Amino acid sequence: MQRLHQFLQKQVDISNEDWLLFSSRFEEKIYPAKSFYLKAGETENYLTFVDRGLVRFYVEDMEGNETTVGFSFEGWFLNVFSSFYTRKPSMYYGEILIETSLWRIHYDDLQEMYNRLKIVERIGRLATEQLVLLKSERELSFLTKSAEERYLDLFNKAPHLLQQVPLKYLASYIGVTPQALSRIRKRIS
Repeated sequence: MQRLHQFLQKQVDISNEDWLLFSSRFEEKIYPAKSFYLKAGETENYLTFVDRGLVRFYVEDMEGNETTVGFSFEGWFLNVFSSFYTRKPSMYYGEILIETSLWRIHYDDLQEMYNRLKIVERIGRLATEQLVLLKSERELSFLTKSAEERYLDLFNKAPHLLQQVPLKYLASYIGVTPQALSRIRKRIS
């Protein structure tokens, strides 16, 4: 919870009284490696902050092929906002790659906090903006950058992913086969 408090203090000026009320609505959830935070068909019920660990989000096509669409790691919010805000089942899977500790607030509690504390509305807006900006940057990279440039961007933004995430997931995330990613990595080295 301390990491979440520190993160929020960098974003907003939250009083101790507001923090105590807001943080009382969060619960910690620890997931073992190779488990699921969320499965396709389930509704996203939480706005979640990653205290430690790593989560991969992916979609699966009709043949069972997976496409990695994102990662969430320490110090970041995670949320399948298309499901969270519409209250409809998710199309995404959230897979825990290493043991992960999350602090999460339920949709209903968040709505109540929005109504009670003005600062929480701002926190919610900032968290949503962060998630939307990440998604927008990824979409733009597919339209304007090569696979090698996407790999280098990922390497520069989150170098620790290269040690923690299997090559096939990284390849899927940047839109290439594992073999093509191996060639890119050799060329860069």
